[in-house]
Amino acid sequence: MELIQNTPEISAYLAADEVIDHEHPRVRATAAALSDDAPDAYAYAKAAFEFVRDTIPHSQDVGDPRVAWRASDVLAQRTGICYAKAHALVALLRAEGIPAGLCYQKLEVIHGLVAVKLPGEERWARQDPRGNKPGVDAQFRLDREQLAFPVRPECNELDYPVLFAEPHPVVLQCLREAVDRPHLWQTLPTDL
Repeated sequence: MELIQNTPEISAYLAADEVIDHEHPRVRATAAALSDDAPDAYAYAKAAFEFVRDTIPHSQDVGDPRVAWRASDVLAQRTGICYAKAHALVALLRAEGIPAGLCYQKLEVIHGLVAVKLPGEERWARQDPRGNKPGVDAQFRLDREQLAFPVRPECNELDYPVLFAEPHPVVLQCLREAVDRPHLWQTLPTDL
């Protein structure tokens, strides 16, 4: 799928903000630890993806009631739904100078993904750090996508083609207003 940047400048996909707070000491320390064993950008990006996918459980899968949305908080609490985990991965990638953005799928509700642009690559590659479980096998790949949930057009599901430099306002509002994860689950957006 060809992604359309919502901001033409690549620098927007390296920027820090309140949500993608990659200048936070916790994000920097995590990035530094991950980069120790990564000889290049690809190895680092894959390590960061696997770290978020495998060591930060999806809060719905494990019944964690906490709602995190800022990247540094996701890393501290070690929990989050797809949006939060995407925020953490984007922050870790940007911390090492790798352009990364946020993209979304319309399933029953909006699902959050990440896209990365590694040096030497011409196109953005979508990745899904939501966390694997029975029936879900997301992998870090550049040759083809292996996302958690392939869309089913016959069920009115779709891939949004826009790549956002910042979280979509509807997603961020939902996260910020959630009292806890059960409340969040009742208010997840169904459209962007």
